[in-house]
Amino acid sequence: MFEALGELEKIADTRARALALGEVLKQLPQHNKRLKKLRQQAVQELLAREGASLRTVGADLGVSFSTVQDIAKGYSSSGSRRPKKGQSQAE
Repeated sequence: MFEALGELEKIADTRARALALGEVLKQLPQHNKRLKKLRQQAVQELLAREGASLRTVGADLGVSFSTVQDIAKGYSSSGSRRPKKGQSQAE
């Protein structure tokens, strides 16, 4: 996939390159949402394994346990979107 993105740089015609890059950028937000959801599902599956913990999954993925927790709960970006202590996520 990244090789394909690299190929965009090689488009000789400047206008065609700009249009192709613009199309990719336009579609990225939808793909990012989908990829984040797929990653969340995968992390939840890893956590569902017998003996799994936030720390063991974090070690497997090379991230901190708090990152695993954030991914599993669907948080992305800064802590400003997380519910306050005592609040549910839906509030």
